[in-house]
Amino acid sequence: MIDVPESELREHLATALSVQRWVDDVAAAAPFDDVEGLVEAAEHAGDPLSAAEIDEALAHHPRIGEKPVGEGAAQDFSRREQQASQLTDDPHEVKALAEGNATYEERFGRVFVIRAAGRSKAEIIDELERRLKLDDETEKQEAGEQLVEIAVLRLRQTFGGRSAETGRSTETASPIAPVA
Repeated sequence: MIDVPESELREHLATALSVQRWVDDVAAAAPFDDVEGLVEAAEHAGDPLSAAEIDEALAHHPRIGEKPVGEGAAQDFSRREQQASQLTDDPHEVKALAEGNATYEERFGRVFVIRAAGRSKAEIIDELERRLKLDDETEKQEAGEQLVEIAVLRLRQTFGGRSAETGRSTETASPIAPVA
């Protein structure tokens, strides 16, 4: 049973995905018997996110490959999630990611978002290049889906002892203390 006060639940939800309507919808489904019930409510509430909600969420996301600015739970998650994508300093990959980010922002008018956890920089670049070829509506849908994937990983890590870097249980991933 996920037994936390509503204010604490809302705080964790906003850290996972900073979209007020989504937070309200997921919180309204509480209490949750387990993490899977919470995840189901989170996925349902995020299917789909509107264009305005994607913009609302992206206001709090750093560019992929860039370090988050500031301190707080959301920035801590971003640092851990992007850790693998920042392990290489291969100049070709660094350049490809920077150029891809700029092209994406120019084409779609928003920051490229992807669940970086468990992906290498090369995999992220390949996905960025693939998504640059999508039409606007399909890419908006993919961006929303990625935001929900990120939120689910964060909720699993917060409430279920799963790693924000990989989504695997903490027995097989780097240790990050879950919140009970």
